[in-house]
Amino acid sequence: MLNYEIKGKGLPILCLHGHPGSSQSMSVFTNHLSRKFQTIAPDLRGYGKSKTNGKFVMSDHLTDLEDLLDRLQINNCLVLGWSLGGILAMELALKRPEKVKGLILIATAARPWSDHPRITWQDNLYTGIAGILNRLFPAWEWNIKTFGKRSLFRHLIQQHHATAYRYIAQDAVAAYLKTSSYATNALNTAIKAGYNRLSDISAIQCPCLVLAGECDRHIIAASSQHTAQALPNSQWCCYPNTAHLFPWEVPDLVLSDIDNWLINQGF
Repeated sequence: MLNYEIKGKGLPILCLHGHPGSSQSMSVFTNHLSRKFQTIAPDLRGYGKSKTNGKFVMSDHLTDLEDLLDRLQINNCLVLGWSLGGILAMELALKRPEKVKGLILIATAARPWSDHPRITWQDNLYTGIAGILNRLFPAWEWNIKTFGKRSLFRHLIQQHHATAYRYIAQDAVAAYLKTSSYATNALNTAIKAGYNRLSDISAIQCPCLVLAGECDRHIIAASSQHTAQALPNSQWCCYPNTAHLFPWEVPDLVLSDIDNWLINQGF
């Protein structure tokens, strides 16, 4: 059974995190959206407080989410998904179209492509130091300049400012530490199998908002744009000088664009 957090009242928005992640990773969205909507942010299986004792496959995440919606007696909802969460959002819309009335897809794609460079031991060393120091001293400028910009954070964000590093300290480090090896293995198995639903998502008829970071190396913006083009009813936006964690780089802009889309769609 999934651990989850509910905030606010109104039309439900199911908020799905990426890898590594947790329900807390979605606070940039839930804290804001819960003012007008009911946000439901689960820890996916093998993440956060949703423990697992054995191997599983990616389709098990979908089964878990269906069970959660049924248990909460949710007949209509929007789904907001970030990275892996966006892939699950599309899968849920394909499988349960009667429940999903709209999608907000963040840094994700139906056929995800990556151009992430090879990771070196220096990358891991600097990332470990930067992460620990940032956890102890959030947004410490010396740490950002000395280690953050030389670590793997440079591929996750482009704007190395205090706001992004506070989100990393608050929401990313703990999520990383609580991500199980089973969850990592399930994702890696799906990636090696060549996940591709680009030709299938034309069946998704609900309105979709697709957002991407121009400099995303994990799921490149071009693959997100191809997804937007394949969806029959979508709006596309790409944020310059941002990467995979762009909601933590330009949160006010992203939330404003989501608000405007929700209003324009009549939600």
